[in-house]
This record gives sequence, C-alpha cells and structure tokens, in this order.
Amino acid sequence: MAFFGLAIGTVIGLVLAFVRAYSPKPIKVLVTAYVEIIRNIPLLLIVFFLYFGAPQIFPRGSDGREWVLRILPDGERTFIVALAIYAGAYLTEIFSAGILSVAGRYLEAGKAIGLTGFGLARYVTTPIMFRSVLPSLSNSFIGLFKDTSIAVSIAVPELTWAARKISTDYFRVVEAWVTAGLLYLLTCYTIAFILRFLERRIKWSV
Repeated sequence: MAFFGLAIGTVIGLVLAFVRAYSPKPIKVLVTAYVEIIRNIPLLLIVFFLYFGAPQIFPRGSDGREWVLRILPDGERTFIVALAIYAGAYLTEIFSAGILSVAGRYLEAGKAIGLTGFGLARYVTTPIMFRSVLPSLSNSFIGLFKDTSIAVSIAVPELTWAARKISTDYFRVVEAWVTAGLLYLLTCYTIAFILRFLERRIKWSV
C-alpha cells in the first residue's frame, strides 16, 4: 500500500507542480485549492470519506455507484487511493518549491539550444529539481509511510492490524507492539538510507 500510494502520489505531485508553475492563473488557483484543502484535512478523514461516504453519494444500482465500487472495491484499494490523494498534495508543494529553485541561466541555456517547453521541463527543470528536493522527499516519504498504520481503521490487514490481532488473540501485547515498532523503524531507516544514498550520488552545486 505504501509503495503504490506513494508512487501514484509522486506522479500526482509532479504533474500538478508543473501545472501550477506553467498554467494560466485559474488552473493555478484550482491546484492551490487542492493542495491547501488536502493538507489541512487529516488522512483518517479522507479514508473514512472514501470508504464509507463515496459509495453513498449515488443511489443504489446507479452507474455512478457501480463506478465508485469498481475503483474502490475494498479497504486496501481505498486506502491506496486515499494515501495517493494525501501524498499528492504534500508532494505538489515540495516539487513546486524545487521547480522555483531552478536557476534561470539553465532555462536560458536550454532555450538557446532549441529546447521546447516540454524539453525544458524534461531535460532541464526535472533533473535539477529532483536534486534539490531529495532531502524533503526523504522526510515526506517516511512520514507518509508511517501513516499507513491508519489503514487499520478500515480493517485492512497491514502491520498495525497484525500487531493488534496478535496482542488480542494471543495476549502477546508487548511482543506484538515492540515487533511492529521495530519493523516500522527498520523500514523507515531503509527508506532514509536509500534516499540519502541517491542524494550523495547526484549531489552537485547549482
């Protein structure tokens, strides 16, 4: 769930960051509204809305309800979508800051060799932007990974759910929660190590 949610959220954030940077003002306002609304709503609320509320928007038997149930057939898929929406808002803000940090001389150099707007975004802005936002991405990915524990609220069988089940079924409370904590800790350190390694490999002066 963390992998797919963060992967989709990264795509959302990257696309919306470029839309916000280069689109007309009305579209920028819509992107900003999405970012501000989602960032100021708890992830748990989004999960509950999608899981309990979204299917109730449309009448029983309607095409709209069937469409929602196809997209969100179970708790696991629902949580992935919720995490992607939530992560997309935070990553849009991070990528937007990275795009703004790209020095104008690189863009001018790209234009001088004949790159189009898409070419500038692909070959100039994106590589430089990723170099500058990697530290922020590391913190965000770790925080969003830990948020997957919220999936227990809709009975998705993930790590926190498993620890709770073991603690209640076998009365191994300390062992269950300490093991879950160690697994979260190990995974978070692994994410941090990978991103720090990438940061060192591509670090350069701009």
